[in-house]
Amino acid sequence: MQLSTRLQKFNEPETLKMAKLGRELRAKGVDVIDLSLGEPDFDTPAHVKEAAVKAIHDNWSHYTPVAGFLDLREAVCVKFKRDNNLDYAPENIVVSTGAKQSLANTILALVDEGDEVIIPTPYWVTYSELVKIADGKVVEIHTTGEAQFKITPAQLEAAITSRTKAFLFSSPCNPSGAVYTRKELEGLAEVFRKHPDIFIISDEIYEYIDFTGKHESIAQFSDLKERIIIVNGLSKGFAMTGWRLGYIAASVPVAKACEKLQGQFTSATSSITQKAAIVALTGDLSASMDMVKEFTRRRERVLELVRGIPGIQCFEPQGAFYIFPDVSAYFGKSDGTNHINGAGDLCMYLLNVAHVSSVMGDAFGEPKCIRFSFANSLPNIEKAWARIKDALAKLH
Repeated sequence: MQLSTRLQKFNEPETLKMAKLGRELRAKGVDVIDLSLGEPDFDTPAHVKEAAVKAIHDNWSHYTPVAGFLDLREAVCVKFKRDNNLDYAPENIVVSTGAKQSLANTILALVDEGDEVIIPTPYWVTYSELVKIADGKVVEIHTTGEAQFKITPAQLEAAITSRTKAFLFSSPCNPSGAVYTRKELEGLAEVFRKHPDIFIISDEIYEYIDFTGKHESIAQFSDLKERIIIVNGLSKGFAMTGWRLGYIAASVPVAKACEKLQGQFTSATSSITQKAAIVALTGDLSASMDMVKEFTRRRERVLELVRGIPGIQCFEPQGAFYIFPDVSAYFGKSDGTNHINGAGDLCMYLLNVAHVSSVMGDAFGEPKCIRFSFANSLPNIEKAWARIKDALAKLH
């Protein structure tokens, strides 16, 4: 029996793989602290849960339009106007089963075989693999911690060719925590104005988890808006990872294309989740803001702990809930049993010796780094970094 050769074009997400290995160790009785997954350790706000319960009792239990309930798409438009001063209509919005499906819809709707998609490193692990599934070619622009993991207009210009179909990035960024300012986005916008056939996919799922004070969307540049696709959702800002709801805002032709694809894959997302999402998007945001305050506190503590470990170079994240340090000083070292040849070896060493799960930077396009989440309780974070410090001290 021969499986599809498509399966050989892309890899399993390293984030899910590390979480799986951590669960397997935990099932054997090992006390593993999870710093691998990007999932808030908070509960969904009470008023959102109450809306879901009400939707069940009100019998919102039937199929919905593929693009989502009209009142939900209207609520997404209200959110864009309130938070970003962006004007969209319901026909610009497509609701999906998570931002990951929103990204998959978008890339499959835009990318043909051989098309190039420019992606700055480091990037979320799924970006590159979705492009490969679409038979496109990933063109990486490498960044550094010294450059705050952000690209320059000159780098963008140099990466563009006659085959460039799209540019894909996130701000705040997973995994680096980099956040583009309005001025920096304006610099990129100037380049895109010279190349009117390039689509811009802006992943803004970490919008609320921004330590700089104000989120800036590249869609604010109105002359580019028709070719910008904003991807967002409820998982990060509302602690609703399991509810599975993401959405895009795009020009009508792109939105219709994504709706057409989704109609064959999943149709719509859960009717109950959709009704709860209306309340999340248009209701009180204080629970989300309280969550961000706690992430801010954890970020400061994690940075203090990391600065106390020799050999780790750490960029201070401006958003999201990760640190993405350069750990290459430990490459080539050994504790006598375990030999560290790269970030993958170091991740497995920390999992098996320190019993802390993380994700190697290779999966994000930066092989010198490792991603550690601080979406865990402060006591667990402090215990995890004490273990990491002790384990690294054994390497010579």
